[in-house]
Amino acid sequence: MDVKMTRPKTQPDEQVLEAAYRLIHADGPEALTFERLARACGLSGATLVQRFKSKAQLKQRTLLYAWDGLDRKTEELAGSAPKTPAGAIQLLVTLSKGYGDIESYAEGLLVLREDLRDPVLRARGAAWKAVLSKALAGCFADVPDMPGDIGLLMASHWQGSLLWWSFDPDRELTAYVEHSLKRFVAAISARNP
Repeated sequence: MDVKMTRPKTQPDEQVLEAAYRLIHADGPEALTFERLARACGLSGATLVQRFKSKAQLKQRTLLYAWDGLDRKTEELAGSAPKTPAGAIQLLVTLSKGYGDIESYAEGLLVLREDLRDPVLRARGAAWKAVLSKALAGCFADVPDMPGDIGLLMASHWQGSLLWWSFDPDRELTAYVEHSLKRFVAAISARNP
């Protein structure tokens, strides 16, 4: 008896977008095609075209889905991190765990390129910057004489440390980031005795 595997007729958008995001992150944004996504998620290409209309819309929806996940993760970490400089470091080190090894980080930069090209996605990045900066600033609220933009300064240092690590990834990413952030906090604290 020959049993044929049938494709599922429906699947929630979140499941499809997760499969699309895995494709983008594994093989770059250009790897996201309706054909490859159909193979990855099990829906037909026609169903995907009907649902997402164009490759550009599919890519945008996929990256908005990724931003939604980062927003949730940031909110969760900001809510649970101690409101201390060490809590700010903990928050950023935990966010850094999502970057993976150097190959994964490099692929992530291709995804970032797509965010920078699309005004809707760029706006999501700007909104995340504001939320993250505010959460980090809250960790310094009880530290006297901190600059008013300490949250943005720390977020900027964190992003810079990720980039500098990528040129010389001789140690584990989160260890590098934690060391760099501790030095940043020590420097800013020494400036404000």
